[in-house]
Amino acid sequence: MSRLLLTSALASSIGSFLFGFDTAVIAGTTSSLREVFSLSESQLGFAVSSALFGAVAGAAAVGKPCERFGRVKTLLVLAVLYLVSVLGCAAAWDLSSLMVFRFIGGLAVGGSSVVSPMYITEITPPARRGLLVAVSQLNIVAGILAALVSNYLIAGWIGLAPEAAAWRWMFGAEALPAVLFLLTVLPIPESPRWLAHRGRHDEALATLKRLGHPDAEGEVARIRASFEVGRTTRESLFQRRYLKPLLLVFALAAFNQLDGINAILYYITDIFRMAGFAETDAFKQSAVIGAVNLVFTLLGMALIDRIGRRPLLLIGSATFILSHCLAAWVFLTGSGGWLAVLAAAGIVGSHAYSQGAVIWVCINELLPNAIRATGSSAACFVLWGLAILVSTAFPVVISTWGGCVFLIFGVMMAIQFLVVLVFMPEPKGRSLEEIEGALGS
Repeated sequence: MSRLLLTSALASSIGSFLFGFDTAVIAGTTSSLREVFSLSESQLGFAVSSALFGAVAGAAAVGKPCERFGRVKTLLVLAVLYLVSVLGCAAAWDLSSLMVFRFIGGLAVGGSSVVSPMYITEITPPARRGLLVAVSQLNIVAGILAALVSNYLIAGWIGLAPEAAAWRWMFGAEALPAVLFLLTVLPIPESPRWLAHRGRHDEALATLKRLGHPDAEGEVARIRASFEVGRTTRESLFQRRYLKPLLLVFALAAFNQLDGINAILYYITDIFRMAGFAETDAFKQSAVIGAVNLVFTLLGMALIDRIGRRPLLLIGSATFILSHCLAAWVFLTGSGGWLAVLAAAGIVGSHAYSQGAVIWVCINELLPNAIRATGSSAACFVLWGLAILVSTAFPVVISTWGGCVFLIFGVMMAIQFLVVLVFMPEPKGRSLEEIEGALGS
């Protein structure tokens, strides 16, 4: 693995770290926001979801500029949006201003969820692709853990009272990685596949050699052939020959939210309070869940290029079902205590080594070269749209139906098991162009 390949993948994946941090930091602020702005449960749901509306818009809008201006320039714009959001949230003067800046951060989250894993997929040889794209997921998890630990430390340092403005510091802690992202993306090379698509074949060849691809000349030839096939017809997303890969990535994107992960991450502190933990203990257990997320993500990274994508999704579906059933039992019986921690850890761990490790790899592996940017953008639009639905509805549903909401997530994972078992091919060890041919597109 060349040094340039590794540093480029790591620089791009800082966008994923910010994605994770921005996703989880809100969990530490919900109690203060509820008191400071006198929010009802439904209002809190919309306040939490303000970034998700931005993520939907960012995921939907990023495909075209990413295709026109390139992956690296798009990453630079996303870094600027992250920084603007962080500073604005920390200085927010009312709920409306906070939601506006959270929306801007959501634009960056949605955009980076598309561009960061796509860029890594396009620069990495097949033998290392699963591992390096999983680095993007690892950084999402590291960002989540960093946010949860940061929230815990800030709550203990500044205080839990809303008037102490600990929530401002929780949002502001994201500024350092935002600046780091902006600085590290500047020197990385453009995607060779984007260069080839723009007819800059000599630059694509030179970039592949610098990145350490063993057969750079042959790879450029295969990339050119792939785009030539795409040019024989209109390069539209919704064509019959693209139907199978599109339906597969849309299904994977939907199940990524229907497994309940964001319901847990956004409301983990509230969930532990409902399970009987004191305020400070709820923050502490939330940080423990963040550590579980990190450990199981490392497990997924170790396995993704060894046993493949399909086995991880199938095994993960089974452990999801067990974990959601335990969570339902905990809430329906009022058990609480360590069983609540075990259920949350099971749900988060199942996501980390299966859906979390696989989703960003497979979305970009299964999509053909000609529609990868727009197709990935559309799939992430589905993902973030469902994230809005789940995160907005969760506080209302759990207060009304209690533990039954976890049974719904369990049923979704049973459906995922069947979809993966019947329809999904194994992309492990194949070049992007070979996968495209295997799917008939």
